[in-house]
Amino acid sequence: MILFARSGDLLFSQQVAPNFHYRVSIDDPQNQKIQVNLNVWVGENDTVTLKMPNWMPGYYQLMNYSEQVSNVIAKGEDGTEIPITELNSNTWQLKSDKNSEIMLSYEVKADKKFVANSLVDSTHAYLIPAGLFMYLEGEINRPVSVTVDVDRWADVATGLKQISDDKRTYFAEDFDVLYDSPFLIGELEELPSFEVKGVKHRFIGYEMGEFDRVAFMQNLKKVVESSVEIMRDIPFEEYTFIAIGPGRGGIEHLNNTTVSFDGKQMEDKEGVLRMMNFLAHEYFHHYNVKRIRPFELGPFDYDKGTKTNLLWVSEGLSVYYEYLVTLRGGLMSEKELFENLESNINEFENDPGKVHQSLVEASFATWGDGPFGTMAKGPDRSISYYAKGPVVGMLLDFAIRNASENKLSLDDVMRRLYTHYYQNLGRGFTDAEFQQTCEEMAGIPLTEIFEYVYTTKELDYDTFLGYAGLEIKENKTGTEAAKFTISRMNNLDSLQSSIQNSWLEGK
Repeated sequence: MILFARSGDLLFSQQVAPNFHYRVSIDDPQNQKIQVNLNVWVGENDTVTLKMPNWMPGYYQLMNYSEQVSNVIAKGEDGTEIPITELNSNTWQLKSDKNSEIMLSYEVKADKKFVANSLVDSTHAYLIPAGLFMYLEGEINRPVSVTVDVDRWADVATGLKQISDDKRTYFAEDFDVLYDSPFLIGELEELPSFEVKGVKHRFIGYEMGEFDRVAFMQNLKKVVESSVEIMRDIPFEEYTFIAIGPGRGGIEHLNNTTVSFDGKQMEDKEGVLRMMNFLAHEYFHHYNVKRIRPFELGPFDYDKGTKTNLLWVSEGLSVYYEYLVTLRGGLMSEKELFENLESNINEFENDPGKVHQSLVEASFATWGDGPFGTMAKGPDRSISYYAKGPVVGMLLDFAIRNASENKLSLDDVMRRLYTHYYQNLGRGFTDAEFQQTCEEMAGIPLTEIFEYVYTTKELDYDTFLGYAGLEIKENKTGTEAAKFTISRMNNLDSLQSSIQNSWLEGK
């Protein structure tokens, strides 16, 4: 058996011993159902309200996980069944003796192949904790343990801590950590790990396909090193890339990421770059959104969802940084960098929704419009923060570099947010605090740039690209969509040359 639980700190003290214990089992993979048993001490409560999350952090859409739940049964310590009242689609209530333990059991259908849904088939299981584990209303800060009682497959990959002497039982400090730690179970493959600044990074997957594994891990190490070079800190003891098999999507977590992965996608140079961009994006998220986070994203509202204006920072700037990470890691050429940014510019500039919806509106509306602005019905009045976000991030970066005479950049903004709000204050930042931090780095107000965030004002590419010695050209023929391209300018002054070089080289 290969044990893929996170290493280190295996024992937890008696003071934080969990009084929520879950056991998951899969009796028959063919029926794609997961059996969940919960033993919980109810303390002074005689009315117990249990809820199933409606979404998972990292995927900003209501998933309605309770629709997959059936056969909910509760019993007291003496084995007597306790009547349960279903208050609404994701809420159950029961009466219990005080200072007693209740045993709850239920089944979860796991038949959706998507990174935000649990899936069981004849060969493996992918478990999304937010879609499996009910919580007691008002009790999400209590410690939790989970036993994976699935012996048919040898391996388990998860970011949770292992409890000593029981290789299939895992510990979470609270439900936020539990819901942030998916499980992949099956006959898994682990690639040779690497260390960056003494921290082990692992890549573990299911049905990864054929590809050059040595070259892949060498490239992935460059991605991690480049990310760490920007942020100058690694906030965990170990990190795991969990490849869940062919599909689409990836979701970031505190010390791991789950990613759809198929080695066949890397059969050529372009495929390798796409994969490295994808993994760079997910890895950079452990900084930008998991720790450098909007104020609203923690504590989470697992019932109604948590809306914020700042997903353009969390997602849009992560797109911008995935390009810089792969560039500075030596995996992307200058030409490929320009092509990626041009793709974002073209997607945004040819989107009719650009005159109707701002970046903050797109961030807040993602719960209805979808992350790519494609779920709204009727005429296109929405945009994607994945397209406009990295473009505004680039302009913001150049504005800070120009105003500070290239002494500071957006990198310094990200580091300041990380050290001040995450490390020192232990909280997220507000809209105003993000702008304030950017303006502190620039040394001047950045009114025009933030108009691009809060309004639908047309972007002034010429001015801001010009700060970095770059120019944009628009080509349009007949009825074809506008095609924008980026290139270097001639005859740069010293500041333009300095900004361009340091931007490309990561200095």
